Amino acid sequence: QVQFVESGGGLVQPGGSLRLSCAASGFTLENYAIGWFRQAPGKEREGVSCISSRGGSIYYVDSVKGRFTISRDNAKNTVYLQMNNLKPEDTAVYYCASSRIYLVSHFLSSLGYNYWGQGTQVTVSS
Repeated sequence: QVQFVESGGGLVQPGGSLRLSCAASGFTLENYAIGWFRQAPGKEREGVSCISSRGGSIYYVDSVKGRFTISRDNAKNTVYLQMNNLKPEDTAVYYCASSRIYLVSHFLSSLGYNYWGQGTQVTVSS
């Protein structure tokens, strides 16, 4: 019954915006660090952004700095990824996942991220 559900993906033109949501059920999200990952066809999965359990620590991969904003509302058991100024290279399936520990090194290797959602497709194209 532990589950993540990602939503908010879709088709958008370059320069557009999307807001992804990651809603958790079956566990209390506030006890976990949350990471957003993405995978494009033929590419390895990469970490995009992560946030600590209380939101005090945040990391962004260089390619999305200044464009993406991660946030969380623990009362709603939900984590968000606001994506602005989207580029074609952002096209991928986006996943959220949880970890008991916030460490950038863990995030970059997906180490300790135990629960994953099914993903939501983001396509940036003219």
